[in-house]
Amino acid sequence: MTPDDSDSGSSSDTGLLAPGWAGSPAARATGDRAYLRALLDAEAALTRAQAALGLAPAEAADAVIRAADPARFDVRSLAERARAGGNPVIPLVADLTAAVGEPYGPYVHRGATSQDILDTAAMLVAARTLEPVLADLARTAHALARQAAAHRDTPMPGRTLTQHAVPTTFGLKAAGWRSLVLDARDRIKRVRMALPAQLGGAAGTLAAFQTYGTTDPTALTEAYAREVGLAAPLLPWHTLRTPVADLVGALAFAVGALGKIGEDVLTLSRTEIGEVAEGSGGGSSAMPHKANPVRSTLLAAAARRAPQLAATLYGCVAAGDERPAGAWHAEWEPLRELLRLTGGAARDAAELAEGLRVNADAMRRNLDLTRGLIVSERLSAALAPRLGRARAKELLTELARRTHSEDRSLGELLAEQPELKDLDLSVLTDPARYTGFAGFLTDRALERR
Repeated sequence: MTPDDSDSGSSSDTGLLAPGWAGSPAARATGDRAYLRALLDAEAALTRAQAALGLAPAEAADAVIRAADPARFDVRSLAERARAGGNPVIPLVADLTAAVGEPYGPYVHRGATSQDILDTAAMLVAARTLEPVLADLARTAHALARQAAAHRDTPMPGRTLTQHAVPTTFGLKAAGWRSLVLDARDRIKRVRMALPAQLGGAAGTLAAFQTYGTTDPTALTEAYAREVGLAAPLLPWHTLRTPVADLVGALAFAVGALGKIGEDVLTLSRTEIGEVAEGSGGGSSAMPHKANPVRSTLLAAAARRAPQLAATLYGCVAAGDERPAGAWHAEWEPLRELLRLTGGAARDAAELAEGLRVNADAMRRNLDLTRGLIVSERLSAALAPRLGRARAKELLTELARRTHSEDRSLGELLAEQPELKDLDLSVLTDPARYTGFAGFLTDRALERR
């Protein structure tokens, strides 16, 4: 066994084609060496748990802890030798047993099966990845709260089916983004607290542990969970994949929620709209003038990939027998990629929210693009009692046509109608005065912690 110092820069881990997660905390928490560390932590915790219950000598636990140093193991060799048995735990157990040596080598992996260790390691990797994800979600929520409060009453066009609908406020939009971020945070927090250890032995009966002297399987499972820092499962879950499915759902939702922010910023930062801009846009290889919305682009890209990864993992819930062939193995890579996508998206969302620039003047300018038609809903309601619903609709339809054909504002045309001379049309046609309860809704959203 020799340490493979090149692994941190191996082709599978650098993220050359994955700028969304490259260099992020999630990249470090999910790399091959991070998985190796988690596998070794799971093995050491198993021996410690048995020692704590008097099922193994304390000296055996100490020996395994000393030997379970990731630097002593060759990740590349483990990966290549994993082909023989279909998973990396088998060669790792052989190397760890040799590293422990006599007389305590036989206590390595005693009673366990490969899936116990790899599932536990996967949950450890997930837990360690979710900590920086939660920190970045908190940063994002904090920055969006500032934007929502600062722009509580900043009017802007509301858009439905890509077209101007009625006015809204940027404060309400930012509050809505924050609400999604908090929804993602809450789901991830719940999942993080429930991530379980795995311990079942060859077929989920814990039979080998009984042979080795265990009389209380619940105590053993709980001791193992404590040692590894995860929740204790009610049952071995080799083919009961609820923990993975719950984790996947939280991750995929988080990426989608952050992707919504990215999609909105991509639209609002278009040159011809210009209502927001990223704090530090990315450059172009060919066009020096460009400042591309890179963070938003990466969020949108992640949101397109996450559902397919989740679909693969949900497909693995149908895992046959007491240990599955294929379904379990199919989880490993998409789960790691989904963790990476989520971690990268959380980092990018925090940077986007903290640096986002809002152009209230452009929002006001865009409100006037339809020459007042953006408040036609309000005018329909205001004119109906005076003219009757049918006449009001007929008039507004005709005037809407004329605003385009004559290049005049709706307010000008309304002012020429004799039956409307006594109305304060400056108020009725001002988009900034038709934002409904946007301010109230923003305040209410910001009460959430």
